Amino acid sequence: MAIRDDKFEAASGRAADRLRATATATSARYDRRTGRIVIQLSSGLEVAFRPHAAPGLENAKPDQLGKIQITASGFGIHFPRINADLYLPALLERFLGSKRWIASEMGKVGGKVSTDAKAAAARRNGRLGGRPKKAKQMQPA
Repeated sequence: MAIRDDKFEAASGRAADRLRATATATSARYDRRTGRIVIQLSSGLEVAFRPHAAPGLENAKPDQLGKIQITASGFGIHFPRINADLYLPALLERFLGSKRWIASEMGKVGGKVSTDAKAAAARRNGRLGGRPKKAKQMQPA
């Protein structure tokens, strides 16, 4: 089955748009003083982490981390002395959290906020006996 030129160009355009919208690695180095790998991103964000926190680098020695290569796409970090690779989007999600995790954390914070209206509602519910008990579910025979 042949790919039509218009479909290929549309897919290439979407890929280019996504690449422009996604942070990529512009530089990476191992900082011996702090014992951290430091990655500079195209967004201006700098990420630093201890090697043992990344899969494949748990047992790496400082001299093995001195040489770091960035893939052409900017999505990969390669450590040639130990033949280890890290995928930047997964690494960022691991350290910064996924959108789902961030949303759940924000929900937890919002749920802890106390307002006069919330306090009054809690008092009213308390006078009514609090939350209703959950009905016991019948076990199938």
